[in-house]
Amino acid sequence: MTRFLLRKAPSVFFVLFASSIIAFALPRLAPGDVAVVLAGENPDAQTIAAIREQLGLNKSPVLQYADWVGGLFRGDLGESFLLHRSVASLIGDRVGSTLELAVLSTLFVIVIGAGLGIMAGSARIGWVRALLDFTDSLFVAIPSFVVGLGLILLFGVFNRWLPVSGEVGVLQNPAIGIQYLVLPSLALALGPAAVVARFIQTEMATMRKAEFVDLAVSKGASRRRITFRHVFRNSLGSAVVAVGLQVGHVLAGAVVIEAIFARNGLGQLAVTSVQSRDFTVLQVLILGAVFVAVVCQLFTEIILAALDPRIRLGE
Repeated sequence: MTRFLLRKAPSVFFVLFASSIIAFALPRLAPGDVAVVLAGENPDAQTIAAIREQLGLNKSPVLQYADWVGGLFRGDLGESFLLHRSVASLIGDRVGSTLELAVLSTLFVIVIGAGLGIMAGSARIGWVRALLDFTDSLFVAIPSFVVGLGLILLFGVFNRWLPVSGEVGVLQNPAIGIQYLVLPSLALALGPAAVVARFIQTEMATMRKAEFVDLAVSKGASRRRITFRHVFRNSLGSAVVAVGLQVGHVLAGAVVIEAIFARNGLGQLAVTSVQSRDFTVLQVLILGAVFVAVVCQLFTEIILAALDPRIRLGE
């Protein structure tokens, strides 16, 4: 394990370094000046210059980047230009909402993806397999925001079964909180779940042609035992890889889903920061999303090695 982490450390640091440059540069490449926004209507040049000096925007981009990265290493994420609050406190107030959404969405991805993948990989009747393939393709093709709007109409307008906007913390009231989470989590999870199902289906089709499966059939093993004990069990590696790859999709989709379902999470904070050009908040959110994706990818490789003894982390 230690050898594996040491071997991965250079690439992780390189990815985070490159991502920090992109996260720093992208918000500043957008048209407009945050000092003009903060100065209000009809500002004079002296007021704008004073604001730029106060915020350190009169420094060169290299010095601004160095100050920001230095603050990150000290645990200082900076201060919001617009709200005059620390970025850490803003993220801390909203991270719980996004974390709840991401966790339940990931659970849906695993359960739905595994279920569809196993059924599609085991179906022997042509029209059943075609129906499952069509379902996978449909979930992959439809954007998450369209799925979210459809779920709102179906479960919140035509049938008032679940709430469609706002949120209640799961820790505060588990029963009500889950009700507020179901629709946005499903909207966020169906697309990635279909991708996972495709991975599992393809791997199971390959595994069914393996010699150990033929041996199990010759010994008289039941179809159910062959599917779960031999085929699906040896296809878990692809499932783990697929779930790990979909973490980035879940994080990106959370921005739109939180806006549609009026959730006060990090995605909504990112949208507000873009609109107000509050790039001190936005750059931390971008780098944080990359960091979470990198950590999830590392866990994916560790789990994959634990499932498959043919893989050795240090090799």
